[in-house]
Amino acid sequence: MPSIVVIIAGKPCSFPLNEGQNLVGRHPDCTISVGEPSVSGRHAAITVEGGRAAIEDIGSRNGTFVNQKRVEGRVPLNHNDEVQFGDAHARFNDPPAAGAVAKAPSLAATLPLSGRLNVDDSSMATITGQLTGEGRFGVLAANPEAKLKAVLEISNSLAGSVDLDSILPRILETLFSVFRYADRGCILLKDEATGELVPRAMRHRKMGEDTTVRLSRTVLNKVVTEKVGIRSADAADDEQFSSSQSIADLNIRSMMCVPLLGLQGDVLGILNIDSQNPLGQFTQDDLDVLMAVAGQAALSYETARLVSVYLEKKKQDNELEIARSVQHALLPTRFPQAEGYEFFASYDSAQAVGGDYYDCFELPGGKICLSFGDVAGKGVPGALIMARMSSCVQSTIRHVHDVVEAMNAINEHMCDSAVEGRFVTYVLCIVDPATNQVTLSNAGHMSPIIRHADGTVERFNDDLVGPPIGVVDGYPFDAETRTLAPGDVVVITTDGVDEAMDPAGNLYSPERVVEFVKAAPGKADELGRLLLADVRRHANGRAQNDDITIMTFGRNPK
Repeated sequence: MPSIVVIIAGKPCSFPLNEGQNLVGRHPDCTISVGEPSVSGRHAAITVEGGRAAIEDIGSRNGTFVNQKRVEGRVPLNHNDEVQFGDAHARFNDPPAAGAVAKAPSLAATLPLSGRLNVDDSSMATITGQLTGEGRFGVLAANPEAKLKAVLEISNSLAGSVDLDSILPRILETLFSVFRYADRGCILLKDEATGELVPRAMRHRKMGEDTTVRLSRTVLNKVVTEKVGIRSADAADDEQFSSSQSIADLNIRSMMCVPLLGLQGDVLGILNIDSQNPLGQFTQDDLDVLMAVAGQAALSYETARLVSVYLEKKKQDNELEIARSVQHALLPTRFPQAEGYEFFASYDSAQAVGGDYYDCFELPGGKICLSFGDVAGKGVPGALIMARMSSCVQSTIRHVHDVVEAMNAINEHMCDSAVEGRFVTYVLCIVDPATNQVTLSNAGHMSPIIRHADGTVERFNDDLVGPPIGVVDGYPFDAETRTLAPGDVVVITTDGVDEAMDPAGNLYSPERVVEFVKAAPGKADELGRLLLADVRRHANGRAQNDDITIMTFGRNPK
């Protein structure tokens, strides 16, 4: 026999429906007497004919609703339909629900979600097990076809989507259309930095109610640690709920909580929905639907995260490309022209930008300034120091043409705003083509090599090498002056040349640099190009470990 279960004074009351007309109303003479103020004296009529039931409103003040749609005329009733008389809720049963109610897991204490989720393990209770029964009111008001359609709709909406801020609310909206008794829902995602579960989407069916979403810390712990879905079919009848004031305050009657599992099986977050309706009990089928949705949501989340990382990487690459262009713009585009002299320089950074530096420009009186440095470190930090060094040298040499004075001024300026652990090994020299003299000061760099026309080599005096720029404030740098003979070439390199490795891990080495310079031609530009080619030949395709910078200059042979 069909029946209708009405919530009266917070308790479900079952009324059998007889063949013929069954009146519903507040009047005591009604077949189904509901003493709620919002129910009219004679509110609605349920007619049973041949085992089929239909409902119609008979002029009530507040209306009659089936599955949240106002009744107009006579509307057939189907098993598990939600019926509402004014503010009184009911459910139509045909046939009656069968099976005992399985006990829900203890939800212990609950906690509010307000942007962050903090779990206090001290109040956790033991979960007794998972539910598999259907609940005393039978399956939820959604048939398998509707559930399958919902899963497909959610899967289609998530496919190819990367904007979780709009995807996650749509998931909850679709789930609310499937689980018509769901009152609250939320999706929490794990914060990668802290590992905490953070609310990313929330939904409440009723407007104006408490917007706080509260979750059981015990259920969350089980879902996250054991990676299982949990449901409670009837929280109101669970004896272990008596200690949870928050559950009682929010009138939580049934809930489901499932994990969002990544491709590697790690928990990315959780998906939770609950119901306040005493007639709205979630079933194992409902949990299966939610698990399917959670799987698709987790896949989309990981896809979105990878796309986000890719886009961020692409943005950084674009910015680094701009930085590379800016850095190369700081290097000279042409070398000074001095009769009888040649100049060459090359710069290859190990990353998009680097910390090596060189400059070459004319001074008043026909003299030529050459500046060469290697910042400790590479990449963006090295590039920033390199840019600052370049600016400092240009502004100093404009006013100070003495090598020692300029070196001291550059060091003082760089020490004033030095970054810890960032220094520059540096060589500053001024060439006077009229006298063929080279005055050179060295701050912690490898001593430049002088190749003579006869193929012999020597280095500038190591005893005059001071500490790197930016290390010792006020250090009195010194300088050495040499006279270049025809065919003499000065070679300056960074340690990226010496430490260039082949695929087997063998270094190019300082000794090989010297031996190559000895055997190289006596023209500065040709020597520089051949040295760079030999370093690349040695590396044989192996990626650079450090920036490679070479500068050569000297007098042409007679």
